[in-house]
Amino acid sequence: MKDFRAYRIDQEDGNIVAGFKRLTIDDLSPGEVVIKVSHSTINYKDALAATGAGRILRSFPLVGGIDLAGSVVSSESPDFAEGDHVLVNGCGLSETRDGGYAEYARVPAVAVVPIPAGMTAAQAMQLGTAGYTAALAIHRMEQNGQRPENGPIVVTGATGGVGSIAIDMLDVRGYEVVALTGKAAQADYLKSIGARSVLLRDELDLGKRPMEKAQWAGGIDNLGGDVLTWLTRTVDYGGNIASIGLAASHELNTTVLPFILRAVCLLGINSVDTPRDLRLQVWNRIGADLKPRHLDRIASNTISLDELPAAFQAFVDGKVTGRTVVEIA
Repeated sequence: MKDFRAYRIDQEDGNIVAGFKRLTIDDLSPGEVVIKVSHSTINYKDALAATGAGRILRSFPLVGGIDLAGSVVSSESPDFAEGDHVLVNGCGLSETRDGGYAEYARVPAVAVVPIPAGMTAAQAMQLGTAGYTAALAIHRMEQNGQRPENGPIVVTGATGGVGSIAIDMLDVRGYEVVALTGKAAQADYLKSIGARSVLLRDELDLGKRPMEKAQWAGGIDNLGGDVLTWLTRTVDYGGNIASIGLAASHELNTTVLPFILRAVCLLGINSVDTPRDLRLQVWNRIGADLKPRHLDRIASNTISLDELPAAFQAFVDGKVTGRTVVEIA
């Protein structure tokens, strides 16, 4: 196979350097399945890795991109054959192994997921890690007793990829969704994808007591820090809080009282290391009862591989709404 183009991230004198390189399959991390990549996407984590704003890569150099979708070129695994339409999200991509910002990828068979029936590769990447993480959060919450009739669910960091898709999916499932955002101008957008109401972060009373008035049956949190603390204070008896991100802070200052007196459950959501059986189960739900209705609105931005380097800083600066798909082919 001839060489191909890839966006590779390296480290020189302690600084991150990234750019396009010509690679061969033999240059890539080992794996049983070779995929011709048609689409990838940009996540906040990708932007941190490519700009050096966060320490994401654990070894250097690596091809960037924690998501990819395309078709199988060759496989040493009986589970996949040439021509199969597949996706990979997480599983160490752009952390410990080469990722999706390349025309070809080589990955372990255990990381590969068939694209759900009726879904294209582009749609799979409109979802990507963000959509998978949102679905995993809802799946875990429902495993733990969350139901629409229990009451409203608040989603923080609502205009981001995970937040936007979580709102859509929760609305599909029949939940009353309240969106919490710092972007007042995006209120109409949030309501258009399923939010019943919108709270503005700068108008929020975070409270000071270990427990405040119960307002929510549960929450999906992308922020961490004070907002996650506020959720522990305001979620009602038996409610679940899915902790997904740390866009505001990695710290959590709270007490055990909400967990003891209100039986609140704090669920950690790890989309990278999900066991394969659970990963397949969640992706199957994404193609069925968790299938969003507003993907084209949430992921309206598509860029080419050439445009990739210039797109990262807006993610780091928190200026992006929804999802961005990268066309590799």
